[in-house]
Amino acid sequence: MTVEQNVLQQSAAQKHQQTLLNQLREITGINDAQILQQALKDSNGNLELAVAFLTANNAKAPAQEEAAYYHTALPGNDRYISVGSQADANVIDLTGDDKDDLQRAIALSLAESSRAFRETGVTDEEQAISRVLEASIAENKACLKRAPTEVWRDSRNPYDRKRQDRAPVGLKNVGNTCWFSAVIQSLFNLLEFRRLVLNYKPPSNAQDLPRNQKEHRNLPFMRELRYLFALLVGTKRKYVDPSRAVEILKDAFKSNDSQQQDVSEFTHKLLDWLEDAFQMKAEEETDEEKPKNPMVELFYGRFLAVGVLEGKKFENTEMFGQYPLQVNGFRDLHECLEAAMIEGEIESLHAEGSGRSGQEHWFTELPPVLTFELSRFEFNQALGRPEKIHNKLEFPQVLYLDRYMHRNREITRIKREEIKRLKDCLTVLQQKLERYLSYGSGPKRFPLADILQYTMEFASSKPVCGSPVDGLDATPPPCGSAPPQAAPSTAEQQAAPSSELPRTPPVPAGAVPSRSVIHKPFTQSRVPPDLPMHPAPRHITEEELSVLESCLHRWRTEIENDTRDLQERISKIHRKVERMYSDKSMIQVPYRLHAVLVHEGQASAGHYWAYIFDHHEHRWMKYNDIAVTKSSWEELVRDSFGGYRNASAYCLMYINDKAQFLIQEEFHKETGQALAGMETLPPDLRAFVEEDNRRFQDELEEWDAQAQAAPQGAPAAQARREAAAAAAQAGEAEYLEQPSRNDFSKHLKEETARTIAKASHEHEDDSPEAVLQSTPESSPGRPPSTQQAVEVAAPRVGRLVTESKQGGYDDEIMMTPSMQGIIMAIGKSRSVYDKCGPEAGFFKAIKLEYSRLVKLAQEDTPPETDYRLHHAVVYFIQNQAPKKIIEKTLLEQFGDRNLSFDERCHNIMKVARAKLEMIKPEEVNLEEYEEWHQDYRKFRETTTYLIIGLENFQRESYIDSLLFLICAYQNNKELLCKGPYRGHDQELISHYRRECLLKLNEQAADLFESGEDRDVSHGLVVMNEFVVPFLPLLLADDMEEKDVLAVEDVRNRWCSYLGQEMEPNLQEKLTDFLPKLLDCSTEVKGFQEPPKLPSCPTHELCERFARAMLSLSRTPADGR
Repeated sequence: MTVEQNVLQQSAAQKHQQTLLNQLREITGINDAQILQQALKDSNGNLELAVAFLTANNAKAPAQEEAAYYHTALPGNDRYISVGSQADANVIDLTGDDKDDLQRAIALSLAESSRAFRETGVTDEEQAISRVLEASIAENKACLKRAPTEVWRDSRNPYDRKRQDRAPVGLKNVGNTCWFSAVIQSLFNLLEFRRLVLNYKPPSNAQDLPRNQKEHRNLPFMRELRYLFALLVGTKRKYVDPSRAVEILKDAFKSNDSQQQDVSEFTHKLLDWLEDAFQMKAEEETDEEKPKNPMVELFYGRFLAVGVLEGKKFENTEMFGQYPLQVNGFRDLHECLEAAMIEGEIESLHAEGSGRSGQEHWFTELPPVLTFELSRFEFNQALGRPEKIHNKLEFPQVLYLDRYMHRNREITRIKREEIKRLKDCLTVLQQKLERYLSYGSGPKRFPLADILQYTMEFASSKPVCGSPVDGLDATPPPCGSAPPQAAPSTAEQQAAPSSELPRTPPVPAGAVPSRSVIHKPFTQSRVPPDLPMHPAPRHITEEELSVLESCLHRWRTEIENDTRDLQERISKIHRKVERMYSDKSMIQVPYRLHAVLVHEGQASAGHYWAYIFDHHEHRWMKYNDIAVTKSSWEELVRDSFGGYRNASAYCLMYINDKAQFLIQEEFHKETGQALAGMETLPPDLRAFVEEDNRRFQDELEEWDAQAQAAPQGAPAAQARREAAAAAAQAGEAEYLEQPSRNDFSKHLKEETARTIAKASHEHEDDSPEAVLQSTPESSPGRPPSTQQAVEVAAPRVGRLVTESKQGGYDDEIMMTPSMQGIIMAIGKSRSVYDKCGPEAGFFKAIKLEYSRLVKLAQEDTPPETDYRLHHAVVYFIQNQAPKKIIEKTLLEQFGDRNLSFDERCHNIMKVARAKLEMIKPEEVNLEEYEEWHQDYRKFRETTTYLIIGLENFQRESYIDSLLFLICAYQNNKELLCKGPYRGHDQELISHYRRECLLKLNEQAADLFESGEDRDVSHGLVVMNEFVVPFLPLLLADDMEEKDVLAVEDVRNRWCSYLGQEMEPNLQEKLTDFLPKLLDCSTEVKGFQEPPKLPSCPTHELCERFARAMLSLSRTPADGR
């Protein structure tokens, strides 16, 4: 064994142990790492034994001995759980048919949570996970006794696998091979490519050729690919198995540890093998020196690289196949192409080389099929693993490439210069407009026109006789009554600091203020009728009011005119830029979008599918393994653009819109009739397909014979044959149909809206205490039922969960609090699911989950616990996001493909995805939806910046800490401008970035005072690169007194050296440095780019945040 292999094995073992620790932490709720490690050690790494050990120890705790007990049993297939001695008290029946089940679900969830917490001090989620663990493990042990393919095998009924007339054929996923299906289906639907593969004949002297490794793979692969394409053309099956072709292709990438490379590498290898196979055939059929290769002619183009290197011009012609494009930092496909075609400085090999260097790419010859490979994955050096880029990238259905052609280079250069000039002008205008729309010197800014309007409204309000507080009883109210106080308006709440908001205890001086809680409307207090609805001036004369109104009205008119003028000029520039390439000479090279290959998931795991345009039916089709369905451009945009989901396009395939041979059908030479189906196949492939169809027909006949032999099965078989016949006669293929928008979709959308609206309405005016104390009254006469089992399949517990047919699930996603909450809700809805089906189970589960999230959003938590990090929906609820945004987010979470690990979750997931597909673009503003999710991602990024900054500060790594704290402060400032609960405590971040600056200044000054050349240089580098560029940020942020004093302390420390004796070289360096330090400009210059953030799973982010906040709480008050 080599040293390298030993290190790799140790790293894998450590990673495995960390995964087990994370799973134990999530399942048991125990955060003490030493206890978890000891449990794993005592159980020899067996997760089941470790959980049993931990739960047994917890059961022996005195507090829980007296509070509650639980018992789990498995009589046959039925499981029940009896919790405590009060298990039968206050139980609401959820198994009946009453329509109020869903309305009572929230009350039950909150009542259970309240009772469990009062009895044991542990939340119901923690109890449920512990109670259910044994049932889940027992169930999954039974699964292990079955064959691995038993769960997701093909349907025994061949009629379920029968193809409808001329329906597109799917490809079976034979083990994480959805990428193969997406790529092959995209190529198969290019009719010219299909003809080339089907009509391919191996070289006649193939048996005589030397069997090198290349030929040993290429020829068998081409044989299997021909068979696969033939089946896709003429099979009677709904989907076919590509195992043989896949195995040949995968074998080329297997290394010693059987790890496989990136999907894009498979695509490259596929085209390379096809090129090599056709090259052998072309060399045999022609005597030319360079025989034409049809694969090269179809997929490869040429570009000319022109530029200057070390003052010398150069031109190189290069060939390209898949054209790689960077996604990060670009808005649309044209921006990506512009950046790829214009490269920056070329690194010179000689230090003395001078002169401007750079190069441009110009297409000289475009291939009929142009493929863009979107780079959405990048390697994180810190974590040692790849990460996916989810940024939004738009692309058109028709792409005009004239601006990138070599023949148009002169006019393109002119237009690029004009666009650059327009964009510079646009930036100036937008900055001017921003000053009108975001006016003010404080952290909260508002449109200037609105400020003037509010001032006018205040001035014209009628004053109140006497003080507004006169007449109010200042004595404390009787015990149990609510103090009478006026409910502040929304604007007042936003304008008031957190310490002035109602029902907030005063914050002690010197303490770090914790995150403000959400304040609910007072349900027991009312505004006295004699108080004004708005504040008003005490004293103002008619003359003063007249002059003030005249001025304000005139100013407001001027502001509105200026704003309107700026907006019109900005719109005009946008239109000019958009029309820059719309003249006739620049729309002569159209390429139409043929296929979009989509990836959903993260860099380490995910699922692939393809959207392919049917050029004859003029509609989009979705090819998702064995499922082939009709789609639309709107659905493609939703899944492919990225930005607000974890699904996005990674490959775009465009075809020359003028090259009709690519999609043109083949015609009979004599009759002129279009060939279709089996008629397009060569004789050998036709015989192969006919043989396969005969075997499938035998399977159908055998099934019918068995059905006839069993009388009870005859009606079902007959019904299926009749249904298939009716679908064939309907004209429109059933396989293409989505659920009917006239009935099912309308019902689903309305029911979803009502479900979430009811849950929201029930909590709109109630405090958490009122909700917890409320009792359901919907079914007073119904006898209490025994509590049903809460069945939750804990993911990857002891490696017992069967993976899904969609290619498995993402461990990190399954361990997130949001996914665990959804699994819990689905488990609690089991009774409704079993009795009423998946749709009712879905409504019950989403109601329970929404109610739980509302409760979390209303909790008053300590600083180390922030449920906004656990759940995006909690963040949205606290910030009063539109209900449609919350609804769609919940549906996205319930529709996550990772829920496919058992049948019940999978069926509820399908209901959620069906409901998502029914949402029309006009019903949910996608831009607003994306903006909310971008804000949430920014909130998580801000949290990560803050955590890393505080961790580095405690390690006294002040340079790294300063960089992260600056980014945290700037991001947090932008978030808080939109609402008080969008970010973290700004004063806390401000304190630590200020302290970090002072620490750095102290270290640099000590180095300077040492007099050593090396230390002096290092100290001045720290000041020039970190402290000096940071000072304008402090002075620009509303000139807080503490920040101003800190800046003065920094400057005074260095100015004090002027009167001291020092070496001449030190004096010279100090003289050069002081003008930079004393520069009073508030313009930020030369500061570094924001540091790159590592990918951090949710549970890890929450743990690190809690540790950081707890460490701050242990810091003495004078240290903060």
